[in-house]
Amino acid sequence: MALGTATDAYELRFDAGRICLDLLATTHPDERLDSVEVLCTWITRSGLVPSGTPLTHADAEWLVRFRELRGRIGQLVRGSLAPEPWPSYDIALAQVNGLARAAPPAPCAVRGEDGTLVRRLDHPPECVALLGAVARDALELLTDPVARAGLRECEGDNCPIVYLDTSRGRRRRWCSSEVCGNRERVARHRRRAALARA
Repeated sequence: MALGTATDAYELRFDAGRICLDLLATTHPDERLDSVEVLCTWITRSGLVPSGTPLTHADAEWLVRFRELRGRIGQLVRGSLAPEPWPSYDIALAQVNGLARAAPPAPCAVRGEDGTLVRRLDHPPECVALLGAVARDALELLTDPVARAGLRECEGDNCPIVYLDTSRGRRRRWCSSEVCGNRERVARHRRRAALARA
């Protein structure tokens, strides 16, 4: 991606199994939250707000705050995967706990064009409410022993993505079978072919 260009929406991933983990995935392989517009796309596609929710009031401060929360959640998630959490773990935990206190955006049901009920927000969401929703998701994940036991770091080369393994038998190895899994299968095939030629 060229410097100064916005991330294409298709480059955002939502396959880590939780909103907080999908936020962590926005750092790989490069910074994905590179503009307010991309952040607004991420907020909508993650399901934090219903499609069509106006986010025109979002600004550069939102981008800074979401990136800061992402860093704190990363410390907590990676700390939960380590044998012993490092000293900054407690600081990150206090900050995420503080953000989780914010009330989430208030939903309401309205009739859609076809007469069915659809979810909307009663007013445009504030940044702190959205941060609070992501922070609560992280705390729920990390305090649920069953969910926490399903946390995995991708085994793909140079892939730091952490995902929730909900597969049968909990044997999932990659963040995405189509991305890292495919790379691994291709590399394995090339190794076998090289050995066969030797």
